[in-house]
Amino acid sequence: MTLSHEERAAELGLVIPDYASVPYHGLSYGSMKAFHKTGNLLFLSGHVEDAPGHEGDPLHAGRLGAEVTVEQGYEAARLTALNCLATIRLALGTLDRVKGLVGSLNYVAVAPGFTDVHLISSGATDLFRDLFGPENGLGGRATLGVSALAGNHCFENVLTIETVD
Repeated sequence: MTLSHEERAAELGLVIPDYASVPYHGLSYGSMKAFHKTGNLLFLSGHVEDAPGHEGDPLHAGRLGAEVTVEQGYEAARLTALNCLATIRLALGTLDRVKGLVGSLNYVAVAPGFTDVHLISSGATDLFRDLFGPENGLGGRATLGVSALAGNHCFENVLTIETVD
């Protein structure tokens, strides 16, 4: 028997924030929407690891190769993925309407000389793979090292999701 995405999330023990109760906090970053849906595509704005109610207080603040370790960066990316799932659930009503991850653009705040940015974004894409499966949970991916991110976050991503009705 194949599990639905919601059943699989429960089986994995994922704690996904409820953005219907606590609004998406990214709106404090300026004029934007948390998501935009057109046709069978869902575009998510940049997400970070902040927990609802703790905006501007990243668990792993700083830059990889300086204040943040690879392990902490991986965890920040995983927490960011949970926030993305919260927005997907808010936009679609359920994770079961996800067909697959089309692509992700990931940003990692780095100190000069840090080049292992791909290891950090795997924190997010590993979670999506585990939840949606190896075919639908992995999409195109690019990861860029940058000198700083808003709020001193170490990781941010932007997603495109294919949906089903």
